[in-house]
Amino acid sequence: MKILVSWLREFVDPGVPIEELGWRLHMAGFELASIDPVGGTASADEDAVVDLEITANRPDCLSVAGIAREAATLFDRPLTLPTPTLRGEPTTPLPLSVTVDAAELCGRYAAAMADVRIGPSPAWLERRLAAAGVRAINNIVDVSNYVLLEMGHPTHAFDYARLGGAAIVVRRARAGERVTTLDGQERTLEPEMLVIADAGRAQAVAGVMGGLDSEVSLATTTIVLESAWFLPTSVRRTGKRLGLSTEASYRFERGADPDAPVRALARCCELIEQIGAGAVRPGWIDAHPAPRARTTLTLRGSRVAAVLGAAIAPGEIERVLGGLGFDLSSSPAAGDASVWHVTVPSWRGDVAREIDLIEEVARVHGYDRLPTTFPSLVTAPAPPDARLARDGVARRLARALGFHEAMTFTFVERDAALPYVADAASLVPIANPLSEKFAVLRPSLLAGLVDSVAYNRRREQRDVRLFETGSRFASDGGESRGIALAWTGAGAAEHWSGSGRPVDFFDLKGAVEVICDGLGLAARFEEAVVSWLVHGRAASAIVSGRDGGEIVFGRLGQLAPAAAAARGLPAHDEVYVAELDLDAVADLVSFGEDVRVRPLPRFPSVVRDLSLVVAEGLPAEALRATIRQAAPPTLEHAREFARYRGRGVPDGQVSLSFRLTFRAADRTLTDAEVQSATDEIVAALQRAHDARLR
Repeated sequence: MKILVSWLREFVDPGVPIEELGWRLHMAGFELASIDPVGGTASADEDAVVDLEITANRPDCLSVAGIAREAATLFDRPLTLPTPTLRGEPTTPLPLSVTVDAAELCGRYAAAMADVRIGPSPAWLERRLAAAGVRAINNIVDVSNYVLLEMGHPTHAFDYARLGGAAIVVRRARAGERVTTLDGQERTLEPEMLVIADAGRAQAVAGVMGGLDSEVSLATTTIVLESAWFLPTSVRRTGKRLGLSTEASYRFERGADPDAPVRALARCCELIEQIGAGAVRPGWIDAHPAPRARTTLTLRGSRVAAVLGAAIAPGEIERVLGGLGFDLSSSPAAGDASVWHVTVPSWRGDVAREIDLIEEVARVHGYDRLPTTFPSLVTAPAPPDARLARDGVARRLARALGFHEAMTFTFVERDAALPYVADAASLVPIANPLSEKFAVLRPSLLAGLVDSVAYNRRREQRDVRLFETGSRFASDGGESRGIALAWTGAGAAEHWSGSGRPVDFFDLKGAVEVICDGLGLAARFEEAVVSWLVHGRAASAIVSGRDGGEIVFGRLGQLAPAAAAARGLPAHDEVYVAELDLDAVADLVSFGEDVRVRPLPRFPSVVRDLSLVVAEGLPAEALRATIRQAAPPTLEHAREFARYRGRGVPDGQVSLSFRLTFRAADRTLTDAEVQSATDEIVAALQRAHDARLR
């Protein structure tokens, strides 16, 4: 928002140099972009232009009057704003009818008529427009632009002779209706768009841009002046659909003052006569279907002190809010000496709560004048969510395993999400996606993580090891937390001895086992059939629940080549992925609540190795389960350490070697006890799996 300082000083004289004014406005929440001289000279403050960046919640300051009100309050100076009046009454007849058919989109529509002589504007008016970056066109259009900058409320002028039926109709556009806007572009309208029409056709896109057919030209002798209030969401939606952004739409879509249309109309009429551009006809029209009630809030002095950490004098609070246009009435209440009922001015749509009023007091009083204090604590802070500790442990374990943490978007492409759902109906679509790449909420962390792997591979990164923790979403299951891993390239670091090798299923399985152990979960793995994983290289991680049932903690395996290729991964890459559902085991994981310490063993262990010939397709987990069931309590652990297939082993079979470790806590085991236990295990394996000793 560019403002010529001499224009600002007509409304308020802050009594300070322009640099200090800019600094105070900056401290009050307005970003100061620049202070520039006009015409290359800075001989006086009046020759300067202040350029302020106004935040979206303060459309009232997109005007000279709005900034003047702020300056007057900041420096406690009198404010003098124009107070024009319209000639006649709204009941005075005019040769024009106004009908508002879409009152939900147009809360107020005011109109007046003037007989005009089109020509150039006075030099002073053109100078002020030029300083604000607005090109002068003709005296009528310039007056409309001048009022826009001065009061912050858009107005528009129609050529009365080119309005069919001497009528204004505010209505929704008809399907396929077309209008040529002032930029010369023919635009096709949609039924949800609001238009200003005459008796037969659309003449302007409401709140966005006027139409070329009713444009004020040198041949115009009578004009209709429009000043209205349009629903911000309607203007914003229309502007986006048409690809149009104007000074008018910029203000309307942020929330113009609903009480300003008549004031802005009166100012336009006053200026037209002041510059000799024409004569305004007596009478005017004010279509106001549903006047809005003002918002009234309660402000407590004790609450101001509690929030700001310092007591603000009641007189200062009244000065600040009164200067900004708020109406205050005192209301003494028990326990608080200063309580006010505050009526919010119509131009402050951003103020809706007591805390908003406190913010106004703070920024005008001066943040730099508030002492540094610590807030008083009246209640103990809530304990941290146990899930934070759980997720933190999972992240630390993944980093310790050599994975790099990734952070991907929660919104993903629909095609990226489809492989990870059984039914597309379970996807959660975004109502207003920025693009097709952000069409749905991710049902799986792998939807974004696999794309991150592909991104790295396209940049010649051969070895990629990524993980992510975050939320997944499903229409039938809501939100859940998980951790996902993705690994491609080397399974172990390259070494001159030739020890480097590519990652395989068991590398990823080992990483998942480490995470399970770190979370205190005893997981077992069984073969799984998953559409997005390679058959035979896919498994489910299963843990036992508190009720004795089984919980599928997650799935892991090699990403199916088709799924990998669809996301741009090279065809020869083997990508191994895993996703674990952290919420599924939330009640099984605890940290610091049940710490158990086991002393170092006092008695030696006894080891027995078994080499078993079994069917080639038999999972090792099935053998381990049988060993655990058949073994006595002295079996400490059992693990496989060798797999052999070749001479001496029949076709279709394989030799698996297990190492059994026995130990008793109270004595040294005898060979007879160990042998007896080993014989029982072998017999159980033979019965259950037709296994035989090799």
